[in-house]
Amino acid sequence: MEDLVNPSFWAGKRVFITGHTGFKGSWLCLWLSTLGARVSGYALAPSTTPNLFEAAAVAQGLAQHTLGDIRDPAALRAALAQAQPDLVLHLAAQPLVPRSYEDPLETWSTNVMGTAQVLEAVRQQAGVRAVLVVSSDKCYENREWAWGYRESDPMGGHDPYSASKGATELVVASYRRSFLAAQGIALGSARAGNVIGGGDWTPTRLVPDVLAAFAAGRPVTLRQPGAIRPWQHVLEPLRGYLALAQKLYEEGPPWAEGWNFGPQPSDARTVAWVVGQLAQAWGPDAAWAVESGAQAHEAHTLKLDCSQAHSRLGWQPRWSAATALQHTLSWYRAWQAGADMRQHSLAQINEFESAA
Repeated sequence: MEDLVNPSFWAGKRVFITGHTGFKGSWLCLWLSTLGARVSGYALAPSTTPNLFEAAAVAQGLAQHTLGDIRDPAALRAALAQAQPDLVLHLAAQPLVPRSYEDPLETWSTNVMGTAQVLEAVRQQAGVRAVLVVSSDKCYENREWAWGYRESDPMGGHDPYSASKGATELVVASYRRSFLAAQGIALGSARAGNVIGGGDWTPTRLVPDVLAAFAAGRPVTLRQPGAIRPWQHVLEPLRGYLALAQKLYEEGPPWAEGWNFGPQPSDARTVAWVVGQLAQAWGPDAAWAVESGAQAHEAHTLKLDCSQAHSRLGWQPRWSAATALQHTLSWYRAWQAGADMRQHSLAQINEFESAA
């Protein structure tokens, strides 16, 4: 399979990443550090203890590490001006559906106005040639279809998180048309499926909750065991982001639109299937139960149609959902054994790059 991540392109490139202390941002920083990019990060402090950013010593590979809120325009613009980036990858977000019910205004202000602040800062920063905003598969108006959503389907969302991601996509489209295209800055967005992988300790996410419960010797409680999601290892969409960002930088307008990055249709699996796979690998003590009582609304079925990424970008998933779960579990076991998690994570990236 073609190698879409080109080390010769990324070597020496100045890359500004928002949300670099998060789960996906930390993996992205690790990968870019192996490619020789000069990475500057801007984000809040990690939201959990432990966290991947510290466990894998991500800061070692950064040219600039700034703690700040994307809703703080002065601090954001100062960090951007110091970094003088060629490319901007915007990952910072409030990423959780349950939390969006608890604090909808924080979700809206971070995901919508925070994105607007990033794009406005880019508009005023000379030298940026490409911007990729990382959105979510939940940006689509969910109609509980059995087939995958395409990039041309309407934006929407029932819960505050999903609606905020739909609104984020509208902000991206507006900035592209109103400002950035005319300035020669190519702006795209990426909508990924549910990512899993080592180093995620975020509460209310399935895999971290499951492994924490198994480690504590108690049954994990599932909110919606029958819910179907497009499960993929975190490195899958990151490979797509890097390939798309290079196209935005080198060729510009033809690539400046929304892109789906999800697994093969066969890997749109139920929550119960994922838990069953982890329980089987964990051992006979693993158990789970269904949470009783009313639950806040979440989509039941969510799938992505990734035909555009397959045909135009040449991107295809490399690891099945089952393989992704195996690598995720092996990462946590290595961490529990006291391994050097920076080296272990870099080794997983190398193994992923070598996969066919």
